Formats: sequence, C-alpha cells, structure tokens
Amino acid sequence: MLDLTVASIPIYFGTMAAEHRYLRARAAEQGPGPADYTPQDTATSLAMGLGSLAIPLVLPKLVRHVVPGKGRYGKVLVGVAAAAAVATTVADRLVERADRSDDEAAPTTRQRLGRLARRARRVTGPVAVGAGALAVTTSFAARTNADEQWAAGGADRDRGTGPLPWFVAIAGWDFLYYWNHRFMHEVRALWAIHVVHHSSERYNLSTALRQPVADVLGLWLPYGVMARFGIRPHLLTQARALNLLYQYWVHTETIRTLGTAEEVLNTPSHHRVHHGSQRQYLDRNHGSILIVWDRLFGTFEREDERVVYGLTTNIETYNPVKVATHEYRDIVRDVAGSTSWRDRLGFVLRGPGWAHERHRQLAAEGDAIVDDPDEAVTAA
Repeated sequence: MLDLTVASIPIYFGTMAAEHRYLRARAAEQGPGPADYTPQDTATSLAMGLGSLAIPLVLPKLVRHVVPGKGRYGKVLVGVAAAAAVATTVADRLVERADRSDDEAAPTTRQRLGRLARRARRVTGPVAVGAGALAVTTSFAARTNADEQWAAGGADRDRGTGPLPWFVAIAGWDFLYYWNHRFMHEVRALWAIHVVHHSSERYNLSTALRQPVADVLGLWLPYGVMARFGIRPHLLTQARALNLLYQYWVHTETIRTLGTAEEVLNTPSHHRVHHGSQRQYLDRNHGSILIVWDRLFGTFEREDERVVYGLTTNIETYNPVKVATHEYRDIVRDVAGSTSWRDRLGFVLRGPGWAHERHRQLAAEGDAIVDDPDEAVTAA
C-alpha cells in the first residue's frame, strides 16, 4: 500500500522552497527571525527526516529477535534483565554495609567489597533497566499491533471501509495520539524519543521533518486496539499517514491565525506554543489534528508572547547522531550514578522536570550524581 507520507516528499520540498523564498524576502525587509532557514539546521532536520524513514525499516527487524515469548532470544533478554537486577540489588546492600564501616585507616574486606560493588552497579544498573524496558516495550508492541488484534478477533467484527470506520480510524488515532504525545513530554524514557523534534531553535516547515527514529523503543497506548473492534489495519495505516501529514503544515510562522478554526483545529499558532521553551508554554498543545483534546484535558495554551523555540537547555549541536541520542546518554549516566531503585526508575519513568529537580536535591545534599568517589560531580 502506498505510504502517503513518502508519496508527499515532493510536496515537502516544494513547500519548503516556497517558504524559504518568502522568509528570505521578509528578512531582507524586516531583519532575520527564528523562522529563517539556515544551512546547518535545515540539513540536520532533513537528515533526521531521512533517518525516521530508514531506521524503522531496520530496527524492528533487529528487535523482533529479542521479543519475549516470540523472538529466539526473548528468554535471554529477560534473563539478562533479571540477573542484572539481582546483581544491582546485591551491590546496593554491599555498599550500604561498607558505608557503615568506620575504620578508614585500615580498609576492611567489607569496605573493599563496597568499592567493587559501587563500580559493578554502575554497569549492572543500566543493563537491568535497559534490558527490562526493552523486554516490556517489545512484548507489548508485538501483542497490540493492528495485525495481531485483527487476527485475534477483529476480522470477525469487520466494519468495512465506509465513512463510519474511516471516521473512527482518524478520530481514534487523533485521540490516542494526544495521550501518547502528552506522555512523551511527561515520561523521560519517551521524552528521549521525542526530544529530537524539539531540538531545533528554528521553526519552519523543515522542523516538521525532524522526527524521532526510535519509536520501537517506546511504550504507547496501542493504536492497534481499534483493529480488535473491526477497524481494518489498512485504515489505521492511512489514519496514521493523514495524522502525520496534517502535522507538517503547522510548523510555520508564515500563517499567523485561522480565525474561528483555532477553536477546534490544531493550527500553526497552537503548535508554535507547543515548541516554545518559556515556562508558560511547556508541555502544552499536544493535539495533532484537533485541539479539542487539549481543551478537554487541561493542556491548552494560547499564543501570547513571542515564542522562543528549542529546549529549556539547548544541546548546541547539529550532529544528527547526537541529536538523536543525547537524552539516552544522559539517562544512562543518571541510572549508572543512582544509589537506589527509586532513583534508577525515577530517572527513566518520571518526567524530565523531576530529573532536573532530583539533580538539584542531590547537589544540595552533597550526594554524588555520578556514583564514583573518584569522579568530580556536577549537577545538571
């Protein structure tokens, strides 16, 4: 089946070229602005766009081998996660016992074991969390995708291809997308996937192409559940494509407002807010086609002061690999430096704001963010 998002590539380039010409003329009259195209930023966005098409063709094929209950190495993945979790827990106890030892002049066996345990859990902690997360996400995705749900009973409830199932597919996808998008801002492991889309300090149509490449590593409310109720999988595929296509055109400053349509639809104005780094704009306007979900669930914000685009702390790089992986690097660092399961899981499952606040608390308490007494520690 034709992928509408791929078929629309000529439209992407044509509209970006038109917007670029308009913005260049405007800059000549009014001066530069945050919507202007720059070579490095645009190249990064295009590279991320190509990656978002190419990597999902490869990564799921690699990951399927470790899906618990389905892949050849599923049991191995679960075993690694369990063994690493046990080793980390034992290491925590050994460190606690060593810390209770008072004789600093003549280190005891307990203290020597504590030092080894400290180093060991810097490896076993991230392995346990990473392997466990991969086991959960791949297992859930493999059992909730549209084809599985269709085969598990959806075909018996086939709703056909009339207007109603089309409406259900599009509206249902939009509703679930709102929640999944919201969770991407509220759960750090999901933010690590989504942060690439917010990494640009520019805002133009090329920014829309700066898409995540690691969706397979996320845990999502399953769009495929609609297939269980008789919505054909190919309708869901098209609903996904239409949802993505709609999101493309809202990444622009050339359209200011759409009048009364602003009350119902997601628009460039609403989505500019979503990309803002000011406090009042953080984690707002998660809708894709409809803005009514944000109005209903308390995340709506109108565009007021001029938006400052990017992250609250920008990463200052155009390297696509670093853009795609920098938050994962930070998560691994935080999990490796954690001294309890509360923190290890918190740095993954709680929000980016919680992680920042936890760093601040640890710095105030004089505790190490990096759990290694030989390393200097600074707060994020």
